[in-house]
Amino acid sequence: MSRNSTRLGRLLGACIGISALLLGSCAIDDGETTGGDGSPAGDQSLTVACGNQEDVCQAWVAAFEAKTGIKTSYVRLASGEAVARLESSKGNPEFDVWHGGPVDGYNVAATAGLLEKYDSPAAADIDKKYMDPAGYWGGVYVGVLGFCSNQKVLDELGVEVPQKWDDLLNPKLKKQIMMAHPATSGTAFTALWTQVVLRGGEDEAMDWMKQLHSNILQYTKSGSAPAQSAGRGEVATSVVFSHDCVKYNEQGMTDLVTTIPSDGTGWEIGGVALIADAKNGDAAKKYFDWALSAEAQEIGPEHQSYQLFTNPNGKRDERMVDLADVTLVDYDFAKAAAAKDELTTRFDEEIATAPKE
Repeated sequence: MSRNSTRLGRLLGACIGISALLLGSCAIDDGETTGGDGSPAGDQSLTVACGNQEDVCQAWVAAFEAKTGIKTSYVRLASGEAVARLESSKGNPEFDVWHGGPVDGYNVAATAGLLEKYDSPAAADIDKKYMDPAGYWGGVYVGVLGFCSNQKVLDELGVEVPQKWDDLLNPKLKKQIMMAHPATSGTAFTALWTQVVLRGGEDEAMDWMKQLHSNILQYTKSGSAPAQSAGRGEVATSVVFSHDCVKYNEQGMTDLVTTIPSDGTGWEIGGVALIADAKNGDAAKKYFDWALSAEAQEIGPEHQSYQLFTNPNGKRDERMVDLADVTLVDYDFAKAAAAKDELTTRFDEEIATAPKE
């Protein structure tokens, strides 16, 4: 008989022997803590690179830890920052899993050998168009790019709410638009690649972005920050994912209005992926499986993040965009990822650092 079996036997005997006196029960502690799925969790931990809004990141890791008993922490990183951090720690990664943010960045990371393939059993519930064919990432939400405008500022400028991309080139909007930098933000790169598709090529997209440049007040690091600036009245409009604009309006920035370009707009699949050579690979797989679940995806709307679910069992929120009402561009995620380094370098050299007319 093993030591553990002997110990358990003694504990059982003790319980039986004193139960009549105590009229209670005796808890048996075998030295292990188990997670919500019954697996040992006391000695496990997990670190997440999180690409969503701060409050949602907090809610995700708290919910996963509560469910599994696995101690879970996170670092909030924009898409470009996440790839840079993964590259800098390749072979000895500081993160175990990456959750949230457009999969363009995930594809870049996969090509660089920074992600691990995983065939998740939870993927059976997800439409294959939301899963990486190569197996490096799974889709956890869908977002649509749009304009987040301050109605009061637009009225003061005598400008209509933008309805299509060329509306942003209005001279009255000089230094009245904000967007993030495509090198750091997946949101902004989605906007840049959208122009590649709409204009028919990279050179044409750069020409259009050069026209827009004079109307840009600032390129931010975070993709959602421009919507907050619009909400504070610092600019008239911003280029963000539409669900961020809805969120900030609900949080009290009531002058904000959301529009989606009628001439076609880009969209994202928000991902989850395992980090190559992660120190806590088993826990990371549990997190990956959980992130694909309806339970995990429904956390978003609870914190005013209204991306569409990839899991069809999730309960849809009425504040989510209806894809039937939106014209989406033919967004090739693999092609966009392959072009990302060159395009963002060109953007930085030809546009971001150029003087404004």
